[in-house]
This record gives sequence, C-alpha cells and structure tokens, in this order.
Amino acid sequence: MSGVATAERPDSPRPDPLAPLAALEPLIDKCVHCGFCLATCPSYLEVGQEMDSPRGRIYLMKAALHQRASLSADIVAHFDTCLGCLACETACPSGVQYGPLIEQTRAVIEQHAPRTISDRWFRHLLFWVLPYPGRLRFLALPMKLATLIKRQPTLLALLPQRLRALAQLAPESAPADEVAERTPAVGPPRARIGVVTGCVQRVFFGEVNAATVRVLAAEGCDVVAPRAQGCCGALALHAGTRERAKEFARQLIAVFEQNPVNHIAINAAGCGSTMKEYGELLHDDPAWASRARAFAAKVRDVTEILADLAPRAPRHPVRARIAYHDACHLAHGQGVRSQPRQILDAIPGVELVPIGESDVCCGSAGIFNLVQPEMASSLGRRKAEQLAAANADLVVTSNPGCILQIRASSPSNQQAPPVMHIVEVIDASIRGSDLPRTR
Repeated sequence: MSGVATAERPDSPRPDPLAPLAALEPLIDKCVHCGFCLATCPSYLEVGQEMDSPRGRIYLMKAALHQRASLSADIVAHFDTCLGCLACETACPSGVQYGPLIEQTRAVIEQHAPRTISDRWFRHLLFWVLPYPGRLRFLALPMKLATLIKRQPTLLALLPQRLRALAQLAPESAPADEVAERTPAVGPPRARIGVVTGCVQRVFFGEVNAATVRVLAAEGCDVVAPRAQGCCGALALHAGTRERAKEFARQLIAVFEQNPVNHIAINAAGCGSTMKEYGELLHDDPAWASRARAFAAKVRDVTEILADLAPRAPRHPVRARIAYHDACHLAHGQGVRSQPRQILDAIPGVELVPIGESDVCCGSAGIFNLVQPEMASSLGRRKAEQLAAANADLVVTSNPGCILQIRASSPSNQQAPPVMHIVEVIDASIRGSDLPRTR
C-alpha cells in the first residue's frame, strides 16, 4: 500500500516502543476489512483515502507491529486525521473496539514518532491551558480579543491557520461563576448526585453547569459539585498523552471518594465517555484499579439520570422546532441516543426534526478542530448545511465542543438558529422562562 515502507527483515523482533500495541493485537485481528465503517468515517468521507479510514489505520497498526511499516511522519499523518468519533464502532458488524486501538496508537506516536517543533509546541500550549480552569480564566482577556478578531474577516485571514481556528472557536461568553458545592433538592430528596463541572465547561459554559444543577435539584436530587475537582483527562487521553490522563483520573476519583453520591452526572459527552472507561484506563494500577471501576460504575450522562427519574417538576411549553445533534461520544461512545430525545419529547410544544448525516461528526472532536483546522472546518460546514436543511428554530446538543464548532461553522447572519445545550432547554421549560436567542 502507498506510504507503507517495507522493512528488510520482517521477521526481526518487535521494537520495544510498540509493546503497548502488541497487547492489543487480538483487537486488531477482529477487523475483517469489510468496509462498513467507511460510510460513517468523517475523515474518509472528506479525503476518500483508504489509509484515512478505520480499516486503513488498523492495517497500518498491524504493519507497524510486524515491521512492515515505521511510524514515519507520513504514516503518523493518517492517524492524525482520525477524529476518534467512534462512528466506526457503531457501524462495525464484527464488534471491533476501535477506541482503545486509536488511543493506544496515539500514545505510542506521542512518545516515539517525529513531529515538527511547531506542532509539538502548539500541542504543548493547548495542554498547558485547556485542562486548567485557573489558566483559562487568566486567558479571558485574550479570548475576548479573539472574539473581536473573528468579526473582522480581513484581519482573521492574516492569522496562521491554527491561530485562525482558535479565534473562530473562542467562546463569546465571559468566565462564569462557580456553581455552589451543595444544592438541596426541591421537595423530598430521592437521590444524591455529584456533578462534574469540567474545564472549558466550568469557565466558559457556566450557564450549562448552573442549568444542570437547577434541573437535578428540581427533580428531587441533592446536588454535590466539589470545588476541588479538576480535569477528567479526556482531552489528554484522546490526544495520546495517556499518563497525564491517568493522573487527572486519579485526582478526580479521589475528590469524589470524599463526597459519596449515588451517581455522578456529566454534561460533556467526551468527558463522560472517558470517565466511564476509567476502569480500563487504570486496570494495571493495583492501587487504583478497583477504585476506578467503582467510580466509573456511577458515571451517567445527565440525560440518562433524568430519563430514569419519573419527572417531578412541571414542564412549561417550549414552542420550537428543535434539531437534536448527537454528540459522537454520547451516541457512539456511550450508546446514549434515545434518552435525550425522550426528554425533549416530554416538553410541551417541542417538535423534533431530523438531521441528515446525523451520524457524521461535526468536526469538533476534542482538540481536532485546533490541530486539524482545515478538515474540521470542512466537516463543520457540512454539518451546518445539514442543520440549515432541517429548518429548525433551535439546534440542541450535549457537548461544549459541538456547541462551539457548530456556532463557528454556521452562517454569520440572523437566520442561523441558536445552538444550546440540552439542559438549558429543560431548565427553561421547568422555570417557564424564554430560551436564550444567542448564536
């Protein structure tokens, strides 16, 4: 295959750097290369190259393991185009677990494969800032400047592509106040729920966290949101910095061990997908393996919790045609599809309208829209076109990255529908308040 260098001695011993991948060879061998994944893979739909598809990357993994290919810059580029959306897992008839394969491959790449100095520094900068709410708050002023730049197309065009993507995706809102650490249930309590407040979510989507707490309390939950919590490690894990992800996971587990709850609610799909896999992430750590499994068993997307609770709080009408966008790590990563629709359907006046290519990623995918801005922008425009065709009054989703990506990709005019988190719609219905009409 093009781009795969043939080694002189294919039977020579496996190099040590690939040992983590060798342990996953049984998962690699489950792929029968049937091609069902191709129609749902966003990178394949964009570039049409076999090596930029799940089965193509699996071929490259096996080729590297058996020394028929090296992790050269050309080969690494094919793994960099993967959004990690896991649509291929949903489509695969053989049950291939692609998520662990791409995460472990990226971990090997980040440790041993070549990258340009500028690429490494850009990624280092992202991970120095994004997982830390305090640093994000410190950068609020530059973020405000970025929102001004993106309204000036001529100035925006002068920026390098990655900085342009940063400016276009910069949140419009100012840093939000923290939610209370303890919020009592309205009426007799029927559950004690912990809320993960997140990183970007905590700073720039504070209204989503506040709505989450209000909705859970209105439904009879005592809500706990520990101030000491930090990043869950999802961004690090998806980008290949596995050891850093483990550190974040241990810290988060320790915080919630000090705050016993029935369930741990998450309102960011990518974070929830990672937290539900803490048991696997820390399976080889004797001190943390059982604690990680116990934590993961409590994690639920907020829509799962609400769907399981018989509604207590009355719903006021919300008269709107709503297009619900499935966040990839909620639909594909966690298999949560019906619960958000069930909750929206229960609101008087809501009409759910279908979206074309609903299984195709919007292009957000963690930091993908920052490190692969060209492809992410194309996928964002593709999603925006499908949403426009749905003729909805409102776009609703369950992930902050999706919200930023769809807002940035939508036409800059008053005709584009606002984009909101699902808990904001539920909160507005319970409180009988108007929906925000900001893009």
